[in-house]
Amino acid sequence: MRHLRAHRKLGRTTEHRLSLLRNLATSLINARNEQIITTLPKAKELRPFIERVITLSRRAQNLTGDDTAAQSVHLRRQAAAFFHAGNRGQAASSGRRGQERAPRTAGVAAVKRLFDELGERYKDRPGGYTRIIKLGRRDGDNAELAIIELVDNPREREAAEQAKRAKSAGKKKSARASRSGEAEGGRRGGRKADKTFEKEETTEARGRGKTEAARDADKAGRGGRRAKKTESTAAEQESE
Repeated sequence: MRHLRAHRKLGRTTEHRLSLLRNLATSLINARNEQIITTLPKAKELRPFIERVITLSRRAQNLTGDDTAAQSVHLRRQAAAFFHAGNRGQAASSGRRGQERAPRTAGVAAVKRLFDELGERYKDRPGGYTRIIKLGRRDGDNAELAIIELVDNPREREAAEQAKRAKSAGKKKSARASRSGEAEGGRRGGRKADKTFEKEETTEARGRGKTEAARDADKAGRGGRRAKKTESTAAEQESE
């Protein structure tokens, strides 16, 4: 039975593993291109971890009622537990050689971006906020690498807009070409319609055809010549 096998240990203690996931989640949310490269086991562990906190921000965007502000604050405090709050408990002069250590604000910035931007983006998306792309194995330790990124990011939206513009431009170009082909027309227009529905007067003027009366006369003439030839042949046979 798979008891106590819900997650990967990643070769770390519980505290170390949670700190690792918090750092990875902070890096993913604050990344400019909204993606990070890590090992595949870490990416698979980070995915449910960060999707829970994105669900909290999405829930905050869909709040209704009179106590919306209080519920939003409660959801922000729940989401803050997924990130490092900072070094407020440390001494100010505990840095190297007595220098003052700046407070860690990456977790605070991640929570702010999570509720201000990502919650609005995924407001109508019921889960599936991240994507994992395998990259192969790393040289040295042969670890399997992967990219974990947020879906519907600005790069994807820009690529979709460019594809849409290119498609519309192709349609306009084909329509313009068809209109120019229709405008050329004439003998070399290359359109069957111009030849099929050509007037008889035009065909006769060009010398490429005859009127119906002329065609009937030709048929009658050919029939008469055949009859005369048959009579002459019969007369020759009688004379012999």
